[in-house]
Amino acid sequence: MRPVHVLNGPNLSRLGTREPDVYGAETFADLAALCRETGRELGLSVDVRQTDDEAELVGWLHEAADAKIPVVLNPAAFTHYSYAVRDAIAQRTATLIEVHISNPAAREEFRHTSVVAAVATGTIAGFGLRSYVLALQAIAAEGE
Repeated sequence: MRPVHVLNGPNLSRLGTREPDVYGAETFADLAALCRETGRELGLSVDVRQTDDEAELVGWLHEAADAKIPVVLNPAAFTHYSYAVRDAIAQRTATLIEVHISNPAAREEFRHTSVVAAVATGTIAGFGLRSYVLALQAIAAEGE
């Protein structure tokens, strides 16, 4: 099975309790299970991780680049200001899809800018947890 990292930034461990009107009632455990099950169905070995630490996320992105592993990334708040995450993504050696549960363009103005979008392969946003499923399907389709 082809490995894929599903990496998540700050506050995503709080899914289910954090602004359920925006992010839904499903928990991070639900998200991880959905990604792993979708991966199995698509022939992907999915490793789901979450961190509130920018340095840890950068390290995971370096790990993926060194091993040529595709990434599904929800950078969360780092989307809007982390040039360290942006520069780590720019070193990618495989597909990297930026995902968001909500649609940042339909929210507060400060969320309209993504400093990572220009170095990602693509972006999927606004489909709830299904954003992750769509990203995993896109990665799986590359191997067909």
